[in-house]
Formats: sequence, C-alpha cells, structure tokens
Amino acid sequence: MMEVSADISLHAGDALQRERAKERLYLLFQLFGWGAWMAIETLTSLAFPDPDDRRPLSTLLCFIVMCVASGLLISHYMRPLMARWRWKQLGWRPLLPRLIGASVAAAVLWTVFNVGWVHGIIGEQWHTKYAPVLLVSMDICYVSMLFFGWLCLYFFYHLFDRLNRSEIERFQLMTSVKEAELRALKSQVNPHFIFNSLNSLRALIDEDPARARKAVTQLANLLRYSLQSGQLETVPFEDELDVVNDYLALEQVRHEERLRLRLDIAPEALRLSIPPMLLQTLVENAVKYGVSPRPEGGEIAIVARNEGGALRIQVSNPGEILPTGRGSSTGVGLHNAAERLRLIFGERATLRLRSDKPELVVAEAIIPLPTHP
Repeated sequence: MMEVSADISLHAGDALQRERAKERLYLLFQLFGWGAWMAIETLTSLAFPDPDDRRPLSTLLCFIVMCVASGLLISHYMRPLMARWRWKQLGWRPLLPRLIGASVAAAVLWTVFNVGWVHGIIGEQWHTKYAPVLLVSMDICYVSMLFFGWLCLYFFYHLFDRLNRSEIERFQLMTSVKEAELRALKSQVNPHFIFNSLNSLRALIDEDPARARKAVTQLANLLRYSLQSGQLETVPFEDELDVVNDYLALEQVRHEERLRLRLDIAPEALRLSIPPMLLQTLVENAVKYGVSPRPEGGEIAIVARNEGGALRIQVSNPGEILPTGRGSSTGVGLHNAAERLRLIFGERATLRLRSDKPELVVAEAIIPLPTHP
C-alpha cells in the first residue's frame, strides 16, 4: 500500500489557489463597481448641478468619495456575516426576503453614517428646499436599491459558480466511476488472476469437487459484480462485503493458511452505502502488498462501525508503508478511491493510510451519513 496524503495535499493546494483567485476577482469587481458609481455620481453632479446647492465643488466631491467609501466598507463586511449565516446554501425563495432586509439595513446604516457625519458632526446646513426627512427617506430608498443590486449580483455569481462546480464534479465523478470500473476489470480479469484462479480450481477438481464448484460460483459472482458495479454510484456495504468474501475465498485457495481473515462488522453498517469497489480496492491492496510478499503470510482485518454520524471502515494488514519505487504501489487506486469519496459524499469523506503500530498498516475510510431534517 501507499500513502495518499500527498495527493490529498495537492487537492487542498488547488482548492486554496481557486479561493485566492476568487478573492482577487471579488476585489476587482468591488473596486470597479463602486468606482463606476462614484464616476456616475460625479459626472451627474457636474452635468446637472442642483441650483439650491451652493457648496464648493471640492466639498461635493469629498462627500461623494465618503459615500462611496462607506458603501464599499458596508458591502465588504456584509460578506462574513452572510457566510456565517450560510445564505449561500439557501434557495431563492428563503433568500429573497433576507436580501431585501439586508439591503434596507445597509441603506439605513449608510444614511445614518453619512447624513449624521455631514449634518450632525460637521454641522453643515441643508442646501435644499425639501424637508430633511423626505431627503433621508429618498436616500434610504435609493441606497437600498443600490445594495439590493449589489447583493443580487453577488449571489448570482455564487449561484453560477456553484452550478459550474457541481457540473464539473459530476463529470469528474462519471470519469472516476468509469476509471474505477476499468481498474476493477483490469485487476480482477487480468491474466495473472485468472491463471492463478484456474490453476487453483484445477487442483480442487480432483481433491475437493464441492469446493471447486463453490469457487467457480465465487469467481462468477466477482466478475459479474465487476461488470455491473460501474453503473452505480453507491452500493450497500453488505453487497460489497459479499463480493470481497468471494474474492478472499479465491485467494485463500491459493494462499491457504498464509491468508487469514478477521471480520468485525457492526450489523447497522451492513445497510449503509459506499462507492462500489471501495472495500474491494482496500482489501486487494492488503493482499497484494501485505500478505503475498511475506512467506508467513498474515491476517487481514476488516472493521466497520457507525460512529459519530459516519461509517468508519478499516482494513489492516501486516507490513509497512514504503515510499514509491521501493516495492510499493503507485497509489493510483487509493487516490482515485479518495477522490470518488469526496465527489460523492463531500469534503467530510476521507481515506487515509497509516502505520498503526510496527508491522501493521491500516487503511481507513470515513463516509459521512446523510442527515435528515
């Protein structure tokens, strides 16, 4: 077996780069959007001056810059609040009233700050014939629409990004499933496996015909499952365990007492779903790299528990984790299994390989269970 932490770290590095790119894009659009609004306000004030407003041009421009800067800051600090409240996970029906409320609240805050600063702290007089209450109300309505437009654009982008990532992950999952199917066929229908199985069957025909017939049935079950499992996203753990038992029974014909098996399966785990060929991949690696190279063989232990809202699967075998190129596998099978887990069950699903104690390697998969409201 081979450690897959390097592949997982690479995936985490890619995700970090994507987040940094999104942050740069966000800052670019923030500066462009608020800068465009400042330019429009400035040009409008210059082209259509208010005859009742006798403030110097420099004062007016400073007021516009202060309004734009405060709007940028308010919109920027709305982001962590919306992230904390998980608004990005909401549909449009529950999201729309929240956006309207947030727009009005942001507009009130913006108006209170700017009007309070200019007319309250600085003490500038109202240069208009209209009532201040009317002007403040109009400002709140105008700025509310401005913030509502900002929020709609912000969530439209995240909705598009979420749909785009979902589509990409769907294609990645389809590709991963097909690759898993091909790897399963290659590993189970390869000439070495067929040759070893047929040789074992030939020896059994005279020695133990009943066991030979059973071995033929097990081989047929294994090949049939390999062909059919690629069409499914998940299978019951019990079905996967049955096929793994058939696989290990065939290997025990060849290895005899050198291959020992210990099962510790909680009954409730049998009904839970896992990706097809996940357990088979872990067990096959355990036989190939933990039992076969050792003259004395060894024990393979399969443990499955429903713990903390997740299915925890452990497959252990004798041996040690070797660097690539020193008798270990390439790690492709484990990496692809980890990627399939992530695509189907999300970031909480993990696949780790570790040395539990001297001369013992443990492959552990954690699959989160679906939560029901």
